[in-house]
Amino acid sequence: MRLLFLLLAGAAGAFCQPFSFGIKAGVPLTDFLNAAESQNVSYVTATNRFIGGVTAELHLPFGLGVEVDALYRHLNYQQSSSTVAAGTTASDFEFPLLGKYRFPKLKVVHPFVDAGVAFDSLAGVKQQVTTVVNGIISASSTSNPSELHNSSTRGFVIGGGIDIHFLVIHLLPEIRYTRWGAQHFFDLNGLLHSNVNQGEFLLGITF
Repeated sequence: MRLLFLLLAGAAGAFCQPFSFGIKAGVPLTDFLNAAESQNVSYVTATNRFIGGVTAELHLPFGLGVEVDALYRHLNYQQSSSTVAAGTTASDFEFPLLGKYRFPKLKVVHPFVDAGVAFDSLAGVKQQVTTVVNGIISASSTSNPSELHNSSTRGFVIGGGIDIHFLVIHLLPEIRYTRWGAQHFFDLNGLLHSNVNQGEFLLGITF
C-alpha cells in the first residue's frame, strides 16, 4: 500500500511541474508610433502587426504564479521634406515581469488576471538620410536620429485571459494593457511620437 502511494505521488509530481515554458505571439491593438504631416515636413509609419517571443512561468500554491516574457517587434518610420528624405528602422524588445492569479477552474479553462512591470529597450536603430542641396544629392546614416530621446523605458502592466488545458499543452489567450513611463521617439514639431498607452492581444502556448 505504501509503495502504491509513492508511485501515485511520483506520477502526480511528474504532471504537476512547478515551471512551464513556451512561446507567445500576438498583435498590437494600438500603434507603436503616431505620425502626422504639415506643409513642410511629413512623417509616415506602419504598425508592425506581429509580436513574438518566449515565456516562462513559476507556478505557486493557491492559484498564484510569476511569469516572465521576452517579446520582439520591428518598427519603422519615414520622414520627408523638400530637401530631406529619411527612413528609420529599429528592433524593440519588451520584458514583462508579472504576478498572476488563476481563478477556480471552470471545466477545462482557468480564467486569470496578471499585473506587474515591463521593461522596453530599442536595439539596432538605424536612420538612412538622403539630402538634396542645390541639386547635389548626398547620403548618410546614423544610429542616433534626432527623434530618438529614450532608448529604454519601463511601465506598468495589467491583463487578463484564460488558460485552456489540453493534454500537456496550455493555450493562453490574453489581452494586456501597458502604460509606459516615457516616449522612445518624439520630434519637436509634434508630428511623430511614441504611444505611451499600449494594448496587445497575445496567445501563449506552454508545456
